[in-house]
Amino acid sequence: MVEPVNLNLYRDDQLWAVVALIGRTSRVAEVFTSRLAALADRAWREQQVTAYASFLKSSRQPAPLYTVKPIKRADLPRSWRPLPALGFLQGKLM
Repeated sequence: MVEPVNLNLYRDDQLWAVVALIGRTSRVAEVFTSRLAALADRAWREQQVTAYASFLKSSRQPAPLYTVKPIKRADLPRSWRPLPALGFLQGKLM
């Protein structure tokens, strides 16, 4: 007889990443276990960018675009840290 496998013992490797894009450069801004949480974070980040749209335009900085995509835990660099929502204003996006 075969015993059932306890799925709680296996860590889910599937994560949802909010990715910031400026031109051809991209960076994982934040990582979530659920797609819904990632979509909420993306909406919040887009709201922050919209609030600073006039500043970005006057300083001739491109505004980042945010997307949500699936990512595996192994695809994250070891030195990865979350990106502040307005980190691009301090030149910390890339």
